[in-house]
Amino acid sequence: MRVLDSSAFIAGYETGDDVATIPLVREELTDTSTYRFDAMEGGGMRVHVPDEAAVNEARQAARRTGDLDTLSDTDLRLVAAAHELDAVLVTDDYAMQNVAADLGVAVDAVQQDGITEQREWVFQCQGCGRTFDDDRERCPVCGSSLTRKNPS
Repeated sequence: MRVLDSSAFIAGYETGDDVATIPLVREELTDTSTYRFDAMEGGGMRVHVPDEAAVNEARQAARRTGDLDTLSDTDLRLVAAAHELDAVLVTDDYAMQNVAADLGVAVDAVQQDGITEQREWVFQCQGCGRTFDDDRERCPVCGSSLTRKNPS
């Protein structure tokens, strides 16, 4: 089974496998991609709502990788659905791919190359240069803002 992100509908992604998505994806679509969603739903696509335990697990994985602030609720719920259904996640979103990798969820990219390595981001203070594992609004030492940084 494959769980489809909005990029799959936008690109006209096709597969012979069973497919699923979540209701929030329909709200992200416009133009002809909405017709693709409706046609696939009419053709047997499963519209799945992941349980809150799976969503919390995806949220924890996103916090571990440092991607939490870049992912929308829809993104987290898609990763959770793929994890819960033991499915392949179909997306071009690198942050979603990174979180999926943390959860052991296989990913299939649509139009972009998929990620080549999993990353766990750090957050660096723009003032004093200290780094932190978790995102904060301000540095607790000097009060400057933090930016996300690849530790390697």
